[in-house]
Amino acid sequence: MPPFGFAEDEGPRAVLGVTRSASGRTWVDRLDLPGAALATAMTQRFGLPDIVARVMAGRGVGLDDAAAFLDPTIKDLMPDPSTVTDMDAGVTRLADAVERGEKIALFADYDVDGATSAAVMRRWLRQVGVDPIVHVPDRLIEGYGPNVEAIRNLAAAGAGLLVTLDCGSTSFEALVAARDAGLDTVVIDHHQCGVELPTAVAVINPNRQDDLSGLGHLCACGVAFVTLVGLARELRRRGHFRTRPEPDLLALLDLVALGTVADVVPLLGLNRAFVVKGLQVARKRRNPGLTALSAVARLSGPMSPYHLGFLIGPRINAGGRIGDAALGSRLLATDDPVEAERIAADLDRLNKERQVMEAAMVEEADAQIVARFGADPGPIVVASSADWHPGVVGLIAARLKEKWSRPALAVAFDRGALGTGSARSIAGVDLGAAVRAAVEAGLAVKGGGHRMAAGLTVEESKLDTVRDFLAERLATTVAGALERRDLEVDGAMTAAAAAVELVETLEKAGPYGSGRPEPLFAFPAHRVAFADEVGNGHVRVSLASGDGTTLKAIAFRAASEPIGRTILAARGRPLHVVGALGLDHWQGDARVQLRIVDVCEPRNAS
Repeated sequence: MPPFGFAEDEGPRAVLGVTRSASGRTWVDRLDLPGAALATAMTQRFGLPDIVARVMAGRGVGLDDAAAFLDPTIKDLMPDPSTVTDMDAGVTRLADAVERGEKIALFADYDVDGATSAAVMRRWLRQVGVDPIVHVPDRLIEGYGPNVEAIRNLAAAGAGLLVTLDCGSTSFEALVAARDAGLDTVVIDHHQCGVELPTAVAVINPNRQDDLSGLGHLCACGVAFVTLVGLARELRRRGHFRTRPEPDLLALLDLVALGTVADVVPLLGLNRAFVVKGLQVARKRRNPGLTALSAVARLSGPMSPYHLGFLIGPRINAGGRIGDAALGSRLLATDDPVEAERIAADLDRLNKERQVMEAAMVEEADAQIVARFGADPGPIVVASSADWHPGVVGLIAARLKEKWSRPALAVAFDRGALGTGSARSIAGVDLGAAVRAAVEAGLAVKGGGHRMAAGLTVEESKLDTVRDFLAERLATTVAGALERRDLEVDGAMTAAAAAVELVETLEKAGPYGSGRPEPLFAFPAHRVAFADEVGNGHVRVSLASGDGTTLKAIAFRAASEPIGRTILAARGRPLHVVGALGLDHWQGDARVQLRIVDVCEPRNAS
C-alpha cells in the first residue's frame, strides 16, 4: 500500500491531491513504486526506520550501498590523486619547494572556496616547514583571478613558486607574466575551461577537458585537499617525515566541509564524506577562526550544513564583497584566538552592512525586470546599475533566481561603462558553458564559471546583446526546467510524528544540499493556530494537528509572496503544508521547527 496521502497510479503520484499549490506546483511522491519497494527492503535488511529508508532510496542509494552510505569514509572514497591530470607534475614541484625551503606564494579567490583553499594549504605547509605568502585580490581594484601587477609583486617578495587556488585556469596573460618574472606556477582550480590552458608547470583541475578522474564535482578546496594527499605521499616517499611528524590532513576537514557546502557543489561521493567527516571535526571547535565566527553568528547547537552555508559562509564572503578580501583566509588560518575574535567581529559588521545594501539592490533589480519585461521575462532575468556595489551582484542574482525561478544575471557598471556581472542558475541549466560561449563569441570581455554559477565582464553597450545571446542559448533547457515544476515529497506525517528523535535520525542520511535535496514532508490539513509576519518579511507559524499537537514553523522571505499571503489568510483554518524539518537549539534545548516551502488550501486539492 502507498503511504498516506499518495495516490496509487502509474504516473507521478499527487500528494494529498495537490496539483496546483500556492506556488503553482504539483506535489508528487519522490519515490515511484520500485523506489518504495527498495525503501522497504532497506528497512527489512538494516533495521532502518521507514522514513530514513525512504529518504535514502529517494536519493539514489542502492540496497548494497546502504551500510557504507550511513558511514562514509575518506579512506574508502579518496581516489588515487595521480588519476587527476597534471597531479604528479604539480606535487613534484610542490615537494621540491618544500624540501628546498623555497618561498611559496598562494593566490586565492576572494570567496569562501578560495578562503578555505588558502587556509588549508597554508596550515598544512606551515606544518611541513614552509610558511607561504597569501594574496587575495581586491574585488573592486584587481578583479577575479591572477593579475600581472600582483604576480610581479609576489615575485619581488621572493616567491619562486606560485600556487593559484580556485582560479587560474583561464589566466593566460597573468601566468605568462609569472613565467617571465621567474615564477613556476601550479594551478589548483575546479572551474570549467576550454582546451587551451595557461602557461604552468601543472593545471590541476578535474574540469579541464582532458581530465578523466571523475572528480569534477569537487570544489577548489576539495581539489586542494586531494593535492595535499598527493603531496604528503610524495614527501613520505622522499623520507621527509623521518625527522618530523607528518601533519594530520583529516584535522583540516572542517575547512574542506565549509568550502564544499558554501560553494554549493553536489554532496555526492567524496564531497559527502568531506562534509560528514568535516562536521565531526568542526564540532570539536579546534579552529580558532571558526570558533570566533560561530560566536559572533550566535550559532547554537552542533555545527550543521545550514550553519556552514547560511551563517558562517556569508560572513566570510562579506570581506571579499565589501571589505578586505583577505580577512576570510586570515581568519581560517590563524591560531591566535585574539586575532580570530577581532577578524570575526569585522566580518560580522561587514555582513550586516552587506545585508542592508543587498535588500535595496534586490528591490531595485526586481522593479527593473517588471518594468521592462512584465510577468514573463523570458529564459533569463537580467538587471544592472551603475550604483550597485560589484561585491553584492552575486547575491542579487541569487535572489532574482529564487523569485523568478530561472537563471539570473546582475551587473554593476563602473563609470567607464564596464560591468562586473554575476549569474546564478537553476537545476538542469549549464550557465557556465553559456557564459564561456558568450566570451568566445566576443560579446563579453571575459567570463567563466560552472553549471550553477558564473561571472563575466561586459561593456554596457553590449549587455542587451549578451542577454539575448544567453536567452537564445538557454531557451530550451530553461523551458524544460520550468516544465518540471513538481515539488517532490518524501512522505506525509502529522505534527505528533515530528519529534526530535526523528530529525536526529534523518541526519544520518544527510548531509543535504546541492545534488542531495533535503527531505520534504507533507503535513495534511493542519490548522494554522498562529501566523504573523516577523523580521525581514518572514512568516512565523504554529501548526496544530487533529490531536492538538503543535509544530512551530517559519516561511522565510514569504510575507509578500503567494505562500506567505496564503498562510496569513488561513489563520484558524486548516492548510496542507510541505516543509523541511530541523532542530532549533534555543538556550541549550533542541526543538523541532518546520521550514515551510509550500502550502495549499485543502479545498483547492483534487
